[in-house]
Amino acid sequence: MFLPIFFGFLVGVALCLTFGTVFFALIQNSVDNGFRSGMKIVLGVITGDTLFVLAALLGTAFIPKVQGFENIMAAVGVIFLVAMGLVNILKGTPRLAYPKTSFGNFVYYFTTGFFLNALNPVNFVSWVAIVAYIRSHLHYSEIQQYGFMISALVGVFVTESALAYYANRLKRLFTPRVVLIFNRTTGVVFLIGAANIAYTRLLEPLSRALNW
Repeated sequence: MFLPIFFGFLVGVALCLTFGTVFFALIQNSVDNGFRSGMKIVLGVITGDTLFVLAALLGTAFIPKVQGFENIMAAVGVIFLVAMGLVNILKGTPRLAYPKTSFGNFVYYFTTGFFLNALNPVNFVSWVAIVAYIRSHLHYSEIQQYGFMISALVGVFVTESALAYYANRLKRLFTPRVVLIFNRTTGVVFLIGAANIAYTRLLEPLSRALNW
């Protein structure tokens, strides 16, 4: 049981270091608004990942079948990422309006993390592929599968918490010029993510359907 837990933790760490939209959003918000804001984003991300893991382990038969649901989610994800990308590029250091109450503050950052993670279909596919691999190739028992995936979620949480903590600790290194470059780089990453989702989840299937 030790090896599934150990390897699961390493997989969780590796998933956080892919330099995707969640990574850049977490670093940026931790630098701009402090460690607590970063942790709220982490909670949103880990909530989304937990739902993905449960769906991958239990199967998706219990999810209602809605015609075109995946395409709708992909389109929403593209719009969300494009909006965030343009805000970062055009404004440099974005200051989006959000409620000033503690609850509103939590909801803002939590939903940012959750939707950045959940609206990217690649994340769900990754968790499903991991579950399929440990079942078919590693032949893990059910208990080992749950141990592996829980440990992977712990790895995600620990790694992203560390990123939020050390990003804020290094805040003094982020001069106005560095912040401007970083925010614009973050915006480009968001736009690339949107383009990738649009092509793989929307344009490519449409082209095949129309025989282009």
